Amino acid sequence: MRRLIDLVARLRAPDGCPWDREQGAADLRAYLLEEAHEAAAAIDTGDWGELAGELGDLLFQIAFLVRLAEERGAFDLEKVVDGIQAKMVARHPHVFGGETLADARAVREAWERRKLREPGRESLLAGVPPSLPALLAAYRLTQKAAGVGFDWPEPQAVLAKVDEEVAELRGAFAEGESEGARDTREKVREEVGDLLFTVANLARKLDVDPEAALAAANRKFRSRFEQIERRLAEQGRTADAASLDEMDALWDEAKRES
Repeated sequence: MRRLIDLVARLRAPDGCPWDREQGAADLRAYLLEEAHEAAAAIDTGDWGELAGELGDLLFQIAFLVRLAEERGAFDLEKVVDGIQAKMVARHPHVFGGETLADARAVREAWERRKLREPGRESLLAGVPPSLPALLAAYRLTQKAAGVGFDWPEPQAVLAKVDEEVAELRGAFAEGESEGARDTREKVREEVGDLLFTVANLARKLDVDPEAALAAANRKFRSRFEQIERRLAEQGRTADAASLDEMDALWDEAKRES
């Protein structure tokens, strides 16, 4: 990692790369997120070779940010590594200390309670960044709340809440259709949000990562729809020229073959 940071320093030297010299932390934010998403995509495909490359790209962005901090005298690599090492040791007393925890759930709950006692932490939810994708944020927010006991007793209770939210959405939608009022759009939007939030909560109770589950569903939809397009292309046609019944039949065919 030190060699990588030194490489960045060389790129930013007066006789280095003009583009790299112009980059600041704000400029790197988008690249950092992009590389993190590409690494996540490699995890989804299960391609370990691809993941190795994507992790390298992600590490480069981290090295670049560390170098920017070093140039400003803000911190260096040693402070980053020492900080995360000390934090992980402190948060794993069941490994490095005398605490005993029964299972992974107990570990997760103890983790959240421990973070709440850290100096300077105003809220348990402060650790969920606003920039997270909304579905993942809903999962993490409820996960943190559950860590201190604010949780549904069992998944069936969340399923009942899902049914309740669907009923409320139906009611808001019906109201909008009957009245045609513009302000009902906001109510529908709110109810859709409540439903999605509850589904994310349900996924957590079922030990399912909703972001990964939805990513898998997206890949499945993409694969099946692309098969519809290929079948139509074999006929010299495109999707916009096909009827819904035709596409439904091709969709069912794709489902049978997948």
